Amino acid sequence: MMADEENPETPEQRAVPSEDAKEIAGSAEDAALEAAEEAGDAAGDTPEPPTVEPGGEGHAAPTEEAMEIAGVAEDAALEAREEADDAAQAAAEAQASTPEGEAGEQTSAGEPAGEDESAPPAKPAVPGAHLEVDIVPEGVDPLGRGETYEDPYAIDEEGEQGGESAVADQEETLTEPISTAAIDLASGARYRATGKRKTAIARVTLRPGTGTYLVNGRPLEVHFPRNTLQRNIRQPLETVGYQERMDVVARLHGGGISAQAGALRHGVSRALLEADPNLRGELKRRGFLTRDPRVKERKKAGLKKARKRPQFSKR
Repeated sequence: MMADEENPETPEQRAVPSEDAKEIAGSAEDAALEAAEEAGDAAGDTPEPPTVEPGGEGHAAPTEEAMEIAGVAEDAALEAREEADDAAQAAAEAQASTPEGEAGEQTSAGEPAGEDESAPPAKPAVPGAHLEVDIVPEGVDPLGRGETYEDPYAIDEEGEQGGESAVADQEETLTEPISTAAIDLASGARYRATGKRKTAIARVTLRPGTGTYLVNGRPLEVHFPRNTLQRNIRQPLETVGYQERMDVVARLHGGGISAQAGALRHGVSRALLEADPNLRGELKRRGFLTRDPRVKERKKAGLKKARKRPQFSKR
């Protein structure tokens, strides 16, 4: 601007492009043609390249380096395909040369040799068929303890740890009759007591006799036809050893058959306690003097029974 202002008559000066600038501009224009040629080669239809005159204005002939780069780019795909084919052929030859015993061994990558990674694992025909059967036969101890096993945590009567022998001894002691019983069997002796179980009440009288039971005027076998109930009723007299030396007369009311049997057993035990107070310890230890507190639970307001609730309906 200063030159123009100082010399207004000087013509306008312009920069002349150098040969390097012309060559760079020609390479930029030829890049589009090379891209079109590569696209045509990929599609199978190669268009004829336009003729470019070497001395044309604004165009430059491609150099040897550009042609070499273009050739390398075209050959890259073919080289990759050839390498893949060579690798597959080498793997097939290695698999064919592997012995049968080593066919199931894993490769260095941790995968079985010769298996296809894309193949899904085969499902067994029967689920769980590969699992081992774990069935304990009847009569066999699963822990292998044998017949001579003793519980190391069991405590015997002396306060020391013992095994099953201590439990067996205790059971034998409870089943043995009481040898210290001393009951007066005079002809006029009568021992009365009351036993209870649920809502049943038994008024029992013991007297010297031959071991007969009279319940509500009927024999024991008639009133209690079940053998289990008969054995439970006879247990107190058998424990003291007077099952054939005393008769039992009882009046029962309330409850059912099972409850009446429990009440009669409780009444006989308490009558024996009246005959010999020294039997209290043994009878109590064997559970004959304990009154069974289990009764039917009462019905609650708003419920159908003791705990049964009405069916809930949301709508």
